[in-house]
Amino acid sequence: MAPRPAGAQTGADSLREPREVHLRNVRQLTFGGENAEAYFSFDGRRLVLQTTPADGGCDQIYSLDLASGQRRRVSTGRGRTTCAYYYASGEKILYSSTHHWLEACPPRPDYSRGYVWAVYPTYDIFVVDADGSDLRALTSTWGYDAEATVSPRGDRIVFTSMRDGDLDIYSMDPDGGNVVRLTHELGYDGGAFFSPDGSRIVYRAHHPSSPEEIADYRALLADGLIRPTTLELYVMGADGSDRRRITSNGAANFAPFWHPSGRKVLFSSNVHDPRGRDFDLYLVNLDGSGLERVTYSPDFDGFPVFSPDGRYLVWASNRNQRRPGDTNIFIAEWVEGPRATGTPP
Repeated sequence: MAPRPAGAQTGADSLREPREVHLRNVRQLTFGGENAEAYFSFDGRRLVLQTTPADGGCDQIYSLDLASGQRRRVSTGRGRTTCAYYYASGEKILYSSTHHWLEACPPRPDYSRGYVWAVYPTYDIFVVDADGSDLRALTSTWGYDAEATVSPRGDRIVFTSMRDGDLDIYSMDPDGGNVVRLTHELGYDGGAFFSPDGSRIVYRAHHPSSPEEIADYRALLADGLIRPTTLELYVMGADGSDRRRITSNGAANFAPFWHPSGRKVLFSSNVHDPRGRDFDLYLVNLDGSGLERVTYSPDFDGFPVFSPDGRYLVWASNRNQRRPGDTNIFIAEWVEGPRATGTPP
């Protein structure tokens, strides 16, 4: 059970929009800079997250004890890091980093080509003890290796890699061995998470179909970039079987995470915004039905994660900014209760 965070901001009503009926006692855990991808340890007592300091620099990985509020950097402080996650035992943390190729920050993506994400080919996946000691590499292939998460069973890691020339989903043993490719369709497949029982995987994907889309995708990928303006959600078995599409709305749907029941997915999307700039959280059934909007902040809400016991939700948001551009981590009690408005306004 996740304990009540120490030192978190009170005044929950000011942090929650009235229509956010699934959230109660919203509390803020970080205060400034860019903080995102905060994931629970499997005992619900800690978070691991990535932070870009307000004064600049590269993303680094921190652990946050929810009872004491103590933060601790667990990455090296060099290169750029992303996508941290606890092992099921709680004794180790994995994350991706570029520090072994270059200690400086890699360049930011070239936005003259539109809104793009960088998929740095120097990313590899590393594992450290929970205190940041005993750093070891799990992957050592040239090409993007990142977006790794761990099964609740503790037996497999799922991740995205460009090792075979495209961005596909793979799984491997906790020590990095026995790598198996799970997706094969041209395009980006990533952001994968195991279901609460470890039997299925949910992920986001963009599969270009027209000659123009394919050419654009391949040209960007050759430069370590992807265009994430259209992403749909999929679910498949943990072995890559029985792949099914969940969403078909043409929006940028990302950061899917399993509802504790294993029958729904919570994710971030701009489906309600014609300009495509505002992201909020949504629930959807695995067959694509029952779309329900969860957050209504006028800015960004993303990276939702349930605590292992299902009592709390953690996510990243631009709400309550100290200065423009701040993204902080929030936690709230999750209320199943009545449905929020299902049709986007």
